[in-house]
Amino acid sequence: MPIEAVIYDMDGVLVDSEVYWDKSRVEFARDRGQVWTDEFQRLAMGRSTIGWASVMQEKLALDEPIEAIIAEMKARVIAHYEERMPARPGALESVVHLKRHFRVGLASGSPTDIIKAVLRITGLDQIFEVMIYGDEVPRGKPAPDIYLEALKQLGVAPEVSLGIEDSANGLRSLKAAGMFAVAAPSPDYPLTDDVLALADAHITTLEDFNAEFVRRIERQRNS
Repeated sequence: MPIEAVIYDMDGVLVDSEVYWDKSRVEFARDRGQVWTDEFQRLAMGRSTIGWASVMQEKLALDEPIEAIIAEMKARVIAHYEERMPARPGALESVVHLKRHFRVGLASGSPTDIIKAVLRITGLDQIFEVMIYGDEVPRGKPAPDIYLEALKQLGVAPEVSLGIEDSANGLRSLKAAGMFAVAAPSPDYPLTDDVLALADAHITTLEDFNAEFVRRIERQRNS
């Protein structure tokens, strides 16, 4: 069966935003006399809003409520976006290209107001057929909820759908949903071999993510 739909993650895939999230968490921790480590950042990547805020609360031993952590982090990240939108090379062009060949959607675990800001600034809100936000589903990645909701709204089955992710939690979410998975890690946050093994394909630049690439994955399954 041919692939019918392609679903994108946002942070780390369309925009190299993990750098901003990491920078904001480093700043957040520093202002409290603490240190945000690479290990902590990897634990937070790809999780829902409540998920990453809980990681911050636990790892930084904070007494602050989850809601306060989320509010401050969103403000910090949006401020960085307003300075410069860090789109990954070829990412925005790939969405426009694939729209001509497949149904395309977004499934991002980022806070809704941050997603909407990115989509508005990039114009992708005019391209995606469906846009599912992590705040709208009961369980965040690595649970499959967000991808299953996107496919439900598209009316497309998981076995003819492909998703592209940069994080371990995102790839686990795709496989739990029963979809094809493409790993597209940011150069600053490479994935380990065991995590890459979860994916059906691996790319280092979104400039390579086109219709022919998707069709190759399809042919590999049918061979």
